[in-house]
Amino acid sequence: MVSSISSTCSLNLLPKPTSCSLADPNSNPRKTQFIKNNLIPQINLHQNNHNEPDQHSYSSDDGVESDVSDSQPIRKLKPSTQLKRWSRARSIRSGRRFSIPLQLTSTESINTTTSDVNFQNDQNSISSSSTSSSMVEKSDSEDEMMEGKSIYMVSDGTGWTAEHSVGAALGQFEHCLVDRNCAVNTHLFSGIDDVERLMEIIKQAAKEGAMVVYTLADPAMAESAKQACDVWGIQSTDILSPITVAIAAHLGVSPSGIPRGAPGHHVPLSDKYFKRIEAIEFTIKQDDGALPQNLHKADIVLAGVSRTGKTPLSMYLAQKGYKVANVPIVMGIELPKTLFQVDRRKVFGLTINPVNLQTIRKTRAKTLGFGDTMTGNYSEMDHVRQELEIAGKIFAQNPTWPVIEVTGKAIEETAAVLLRLYHDRKQKCSMPRISKRY
Repeated sequence: MVSSISSTCSLNLLPKPTSCSLADPNSNPRKTQFIKNNLIPQINLHQNNHNEPDQHSYSSDDGVESDVSDSQPIRKLKPSTQLKRWSRARSIRSGRRFSIPLQLTSTESINTTTSDVNFQNDQNSISSSSTSSSMVEKSDSEDEMMEGKSIYMVSDGTGWTAEHSVGAALGQFEHCLVDRNCAVNTHLFSGIDDVERLMEIIKQAAKEGAMVVYTLADPAMAESAKQACDVWGIQSTDILSPITVAIAAHLGVSPSGIPRGAPGHHVPLSDKYFKRIEAIEFTIKQDDGALPQNLHKADIVLAGVSRTGKTPLSMYLAQKGYKVANVPIVMGIELPKTLFQVDRRKVFGLTINPVNLQTIRKTRAKTLGFGDTMTGNYSEMDHVRQELEIAGKIFAQNPTWPVIEVTGKAIEETAAVLLRLYHDRKQKCSMPRISKRY
């Protein structure tokens, strides 16, 4: 296997020297030492930056190097921070593959290079072959690990239920997805409304050894999927049928068995739909403290410093039919008076850890193309702490405002906490009279 790989690999990424004929290393000891000390570091250097001019030059007259500059040490990849680990876990769950780390790529380049260089010494050839074999096996195992296992999600509708159910279940395995690199690739097949297409998907799943998760409203389709998975030995899960059967038994009514969006099955637009559209339009107009005179029309009012997630949280709640307004707390700018005049049960404060906030602000500034001199003190730690202290004093002066800690929370998690508090207050459940963080 090593010889076949060596014969097909070529050094396309490396700038070739003008002339470099390698003779028998035993005939020139200085040459052998030069190859070990300088040739392989040069490969790593060019692997990191192919466009830089070649800093090593060789002479073919006597096989001895000339004008060889000291190669810079390779910068090793640092372990990702906690924020990057969360982002990486979400990427793995969504099916995106990560590129193989730089160290592995450099090793493969060294492997192919040492295989292409033809040493006439038998002992060096045997050593190079054994090293190449172990490196190729490591590369294969790394590729297999990065490929991960597949999960097929099949739906006769949009696939929203299957996708979110699988995403919620994978959230229980983030410790494995991130720390142990047990990657998972998810594939969504929506609008599957005939058995023939369903069988093609299941056959493909059998070839890849994938798991099949399906939400099929038609009992005949669901039964066909179950039988096919049993025949081909595929692990499968029916998400929709168990709860449908349970609700049917509870209501004493048989389900229709017709998927949403099926031809001839048109669900009329309800008041709930128009309410959600109205909430989205209202939330967009009230973003970032706009039109403070309309705060009394909002169902929920969010207050917090910049980059605490007010806007994405507002839009997420608006999708659920809540009219949301958010008011930024900025040092040196007075808050609108209407914020303190509205029903206090509507107002919620958002806070965050200062270190995380500084990281988010720096990333935001880079995304907008601002340099360090253009951002001013926006992302400086002293300024961040001062803004959070001012926000904390405002929250303390208004003890009926619940304060939600958003550090490390996804938008869905923050929304779940907020809605629980909102409905508890709306239903006049017992609430503490002091400001409390959630």
